Amino acid sequence: LQASIKSLISLGFNGVNVTIPHKTNVLSFADSVTDRAALIGAANTLYFSRSGKIHADNTDGYGFIQNIIDEIPDYDFYDKTAIIYGAGGSARAIASALISNGVKEVGITNRTRSKAQIISENLGAKVSVIDWRTAPETIQRADLIINATSMGMTGQPDFSQPISRAKKTALVIDIVYNPLITELLKEAKKLKLKSVGGIGMLINQAVPGFEHWFQKSPVIDDEIRKFIIE
Repeated sequence: LQASIKSLISLGFNGVNVTIPHKTNVLSFADSVTDRAALIGAANTLYFSRSGKIHADNTDGYGFIQNIIDEIPDYDFYDKTAIIYGAGGSARAIASALISNGVKEVGITNRTRSKAQIISENLGAKVSVIDWRTAPETIQRADLIINATSMGMTGQPDFSQPISRAKKTALVIDIVYNPLITELLKEAKKLKLKSVGGIGMLINQAVPGFEHWFQKSPVIDDEIRKFIIE
């Protein structure tokens, strides 16, 4: 991975996005790491200096929050409770961003409990670990239900956790964007729950990255959204 990244620098790249499963690994050889990437323990954006230095940032949390605001402009995160399925780099970023935006409690559930435990230890008392087997029983407390796993992605198994016990005011967010409408989002619609898909997070996380790479802030309008979706 390190050799591949450095080869991009020699080819003249300004930077790259990083996705699963490399978000945590790139921190080990980055020359500098932003505070938010260090806190989260993962990076999704790398940008390169002219001297060949590798700088790591995490814009996933920003993209996640902005996606919700775009879809539900008046959404209030304050004093909400969230449950996140998954314990990878995206889950870390989302948990951190939720706490920064006023969420009072974040539960992390993952098949490998130890990975969820690491996030809880890193991010503090507001983040707790929920056992994967008992998650369906605790979901009724959640105001935000978030899939931060690859479940539901094209070529991957469907989201396997039931959400039928969710309260009627819950918001379901799936960060998977391929397909645009996942089985989880379809289930949320059947249950008449508000939901937000993952394509907006993908678009919004790219804005700070674009600024790093080209020193210019892109304007996200309907034309760009339509181009990306189609």
